[in-house]
Amino acid sequence: MPLIDLGSAPPSNAYLTSATVNGPETWYPLRVLVCTSCWLVQTEDHAGREELFASDYAYFSSTSTSWLAHSKVYVAAMVERFALGTNSMVVEVAANDGYLLQYVKERNIPCYGIEPTASTAAAARAKGIEIDERFFGVQLARELAAAGRQADLTAANNVLAHVPDINDFVSGFAALLKPAGVSTFEFPHLLKLVQENQFDTIYHEHYSYLSLVAVNRIFAANGLQCFDVEELPTHGGSLRVYAQRAGSGARDVTDRLTALLAREVEAGMETEAFYGGFQKRAEKVKDDLLTFLIDAKSRGLKVGAYGAAAKGNTLFNFAGVRPDLVPYVVDRAAAKQGKFMPGSRIPIVAEEHLKADRPDLIVILPWNIRAEVMEQLAYVREWGAQFVTAIPELKVTPSSAPRPL
Repeated sequence: MPLIDLGSAPPSNAYLTSATVNGPETWYPLRVLVCTSCWLVQTEDHAGREELFASDYAYFSSTSTSWLAHSKVYVAAMVERFALGTNSMVVEVAANDGYLLQYVKERNIPCYGIEPTASTAAAARAKGIEIDERFFGVQLARELAAAGRQADLTAANNVLAHVPDINDFVSGFAALLKPAGVSTFEFPHLLKLVQENQFDTIYHEHYSYLSLVAVNRIFAANGLQCFDVEELPTHGGSLRVYAQRAGSGARDVTDRLTALLAREVEAGMETEAFYGGFQKRAEKVKDDLLTFLIDAKSRGLKVGAYGAAAKGNTLFNFAGVRPDLVPYVVDRAAAKQGKFMPGSRIPIVAEEHLKADRPDLIVILPWNIRAEVMEQLAYVREWGAQFVTAIPELKVTPSSAPRPL
């Protein structure tokens, strides 16, 4: 059954350069469907992983200070809980720029990362982290295991949704783990996505949108057993699922995993009714944002945006926002500066541009780190700027106020 149709858009991380901005772009339909048998929610596939995660991939995890803090706390917690030390092996799949493994390395715990995008892999190597620059799956996992590179702990943050063959991907962890090893996976929680209208987290690079009931079923079919889960505030509400080799019996299933599975069922996540009405709620956000921006333009207000995130590209392309309404997007990542947002072709600039332009309104696109952005841009209160977020509904916050009006 359909969940939502966001029209069409280019891949959300296919940023344009000055050399390509005047050329054509490839747009793909952006529709999401719900399987009424296993309740896995998936984007219709139109682009391969090699195109979506190319060598010049522009998302660098270390750009967010709050995400770095989250990762450092994770490493400390895993070291304590699973007694990791100098004789252990930690492997991160989708290691990006070494944002997490740098904290493992600081503790002198052997580790390596698997990361297929050359741009971020190079950044990780610059931190002294060993990187295997390939896509992960069962074949690579077996090769690494045969070479004696099995893991006591594997981390996979915000990647489970990014794989076209989720069964092959999950089977790889079962092959890579030591007999008593643990895998952790973090991903945005589908329950939050639907309940809180987070439709902008839908883009082509996300092949799946995950509930615990679906993940539990997928893991069981591919050699892993979920034994624990944590609910996290990251990315608008995420899950951290803990898994071990199926049949190992090393760790008992926790009450909180059982409770969350029951809560999802009670919420109706295995019924069609739970997914109804999502399209209308997304269209209201689109209409409200466009109305707001058109009104701001008619009043002669200056508008800028912050955070050239993939979710911002989904929102702007769905709403039809172009440079006449939002003339630029500020981003701290040097890899994005000087480029253009895919689809909307809005220029991406450094923060100095914001300081010089002194806009009246600043649209925060990565709403999940809204507090971090508002703190970083606290100086805009000098000229009375207001912050705007569109998800889950339009809100305008004066820069001098700690909370939305």
